[in-house]
Amino acid sequence: MSFINQWLRSDIQEIQAYHVPKLQNMIKLDAMESPFLVPEDLIEPYLDYLVEAQLSRYPDAGAEELHQTLRDLMDIPEDLDILLGNGSDELIQLLALACDTGDTILSVEPSFVMYQMIAKFTRLNYKGVMLDKNFEINLDETLAAIEKIQPKLIFIAYPNNPTGNAFDRGAIKKIIEASDALVVVDEAYYAYARNSFLSEISSYPNMVLLRTVSKIGFAGLRLGLLIGNPETIHHLNKLRLPYNINTLTQVSANFLLKEKDRIAENAQVIIDQRERLFGELKAIQALTVYPSDANFLLVKTPDANALFGFLKDNGVLIKNFATHPHLANCVRVTVSTATENNVLLEQLKSFYG
Repeated sequence: MSFINQWLRSDIQEIQAYHVPKLQNMIKLDAMESPFLVPEDLIEPYLDYLVEAQLSRYPDAGAEELHQTLRDLMDIPEDLDILLGNGSDELIQLLALACDTGDTILSVEPSFVMYQMIAKFTRLNYKGVMLDKNFEINLDETLAAIEKIQPKLIFIAYPNNPTGNAFDRGAIKKIIEASDALVVVDEAYYAYARNSFLSEISSYPNMVLLRTVSKIGFAGLRLGLLIGNPETIHHLNKLRLPYNINTLTQVSANFLLKEKDRIAENAQVIIDQRERLFGELKAIQALTVYPSDANFLLVKTPDANALFGFLKDNGVLIKNFATHPHLANCVRVTVSTATENNVLLEQLKSFYG
């Protein structure tokens, strides 16, 4: 037996690392990224702004300017506080670290895989409650699980990934009201959704909101934020590692995220393309397309593996859920520009004749 096999926790040895496929000369529609680059008229002033970054010094530990930039971008009220993370994944992990050994994280399934993975990393228990056949919250089963298990954390993605739908708001409120857990409403796709829980935070002391800038055009910045009442954020901030938001992320965000109108315009393009793509995919008889409030569509196919392989061979990368226990023969398609969506549609029509 090798040293690492003797040394490493057995449960970590048994899991698979989060897989990110390599990309080369392909249209990338697998990771819910935005297709929009830095506008040409901003490139030169952006580079000039970056030159001023003091890379020989540690970052601004409090990232005060970035806090205000995000408040302005997302219309976050002054009576709420913000905690920044190196992507929302770091904040999910931070919340797990606030729990005691033996505590339980609860979520619905299928949903964002990192809720369960981070529970395992941090030696917490995990309970997933299955969604119903329409991918809605099974409220009775969820409330029963809360009463029986008494979870410490509950994660609810709104809209949900990978199904794309925004759950019934009334069901989410009943979950918040029925539990002593901290309920984390994950609004990673807030820019494409019709509703938000931002205005509800002050009404629920046991709720926080999780967001990211990854889905609005800045996945490379690795910047997430937790929004909650000041007392909650004050105590959670004790778990944040020093200087966790690097200088280049802070400087880039403080320049690029101030383009609020452009970001909103890009989001509207994706929303319009989502509706168009939904209609075009529904017209392909072999496919079942699920409604979405995010920047992607979940699609059921007769043979997900065959479709995935065909598209990949023809330069289009999507997410394949063929072996997922709850999403058999489903694929997830990121909504992109009209040009890239047209390529996808041409390939799909070719595949299905």
